[in-house]
Amino acid sequence: MTTTRVKLAYGRSGLDVELPENRSTVIEPRFLEGLPDEAAALRRALRDPIESAPLRERVSAGASVAIVVCDITRPMPSARVLPVLLAELDHVDPTRVTIFIATGTHRANSPEELDRMLGREVARSYRIVNHDAFDLATHKHLGQTSSGGPIWIDRDFLEHDVKILTGFIEPHFFAGFSGGPKMVAPGLAALETVLHLHGAPMIAHPDARWGVTVGNPIHDDVREISRIVQPDFTLDVTINKDHQITGVFAGELFAAHRQGCEFVRQTAMQPVATPFEVVVTTNSGYPLDLNLYQAVKGMSAAAQIVRQGGAIIAAAECSEGLPDFGNYKDILRMGDSPDDLLELINRPTFRMHDQWEVQVQAQIQRKARVHLKADGLSDEQIRGAHLDPCRDVAETAARLLADYGPDARLAVLPQGPQTIPYVA
Repeated sequence: MTTTRVKLAYGRSGLDVELPENRSTVIEPRFLEGLPDEAAALRRALRDPIESAPLRERVSAGASVAIVVCDITRPMPSARVLPVLLAELDHVDPTRVTIFIATGTHRANSPEELDRMLGREVARSYRIVNHDAFDLATHKHLGQTSSGGPIWIDRDFLEHDVKILTGFIEPHFFAGFSGGPKMVAPGLAALETVLHLHGAPMIAHPDARWGVTVGNPIHDDVREISRIVQPDFTLDVTINKDHQITGVFAGELFAAHRQGCEFVRQTAMQPVATPFEVVVTTNSGYPLDLNLYQAVKGMSAAAQIVRQGGAIIAAAECSEGLPDFGNYKDILRMGDSPDDLLELINRPTFRMHDQWEVQVQAQIQRKARVHLKADGLSDEQIRGAHLDPCRDVAETAARLLADYGPDARLAVLPQGPQTIPYVA
């Protein structure tokens, strides 16, 4: 049997696997080279933005400025973006600039991580705030969304004169696309707001999925919250598999984000003719595959093209384990099967942090069996998450193809959710 070698995005170094050539289809986003001069492209976008005056003109010298950035679980190149953005604000005293880490309900980022994320000079020169969704007293109530969700947003952020969002745009498994208004909520929202945005009815909605924003109840609420908060400026980027910047979208929040989403749609969304019996996926490598909670996104990408009753092999290093932070691991123990967990989560009285990730995972497992390659987890931990341990991706793929018969086909998503396949 002739094999083909595929490099999977896995941890920091990747994972090479040999798969049967005549039965495997490799699906990747259309590759774009990084911009030849990232700094120049960023400056152009800030000085000639979309439906907005240049950033420098939007910010008076005496203003207090809030800049929102992604946390460690996102491969946003903030260390390269922030120096250019801050140079446009050199007329503002640095003591009046605060950088907010949009953790959502994730853990706080350590000083070492901040150095790596933001660049040591920026991290040591500006006030940095790790958003804490679990401290309601540090949030301000702004009413409720049309769907009835309470709006609690970081009070410190709201008290700044100028609010600037930065982020990167990629397809998102239940919010349509990342970046843009998501930096406000869930990025800087209290748990009470996130529990509504990611509640069981929202997650179960048929349009709460990859690539859908308008009509997606989660993204509709996210946009509504941002309209109330009224950020002054946004700077979103797109990146390739090498984390090089491929596009810059700056200016008015909704106009810039809309253009960025369309740009990503053209490169990341890949059609296939029919579903596959077996799909190998990743979670795009480090830092996106830090833990199993995050790795559900890669499973979701695979679920778009696996046949009912098929199998998914997910390769995610999970160097931080399940993780320990949050309730994801605790909820997984509350049922003996994915069906049990869905029944629990869909009870009107059930509300727990991280329930949305368990719900998405269980919905995927109703469609396909999931095998997990994760060097950061023991077989016992993997089975405790209702998944099947996989220590060798190629061997597991060969065994599953044999089980499904001579006509079974295999799809491979080497970059995981950087590619969103769909059955055309």
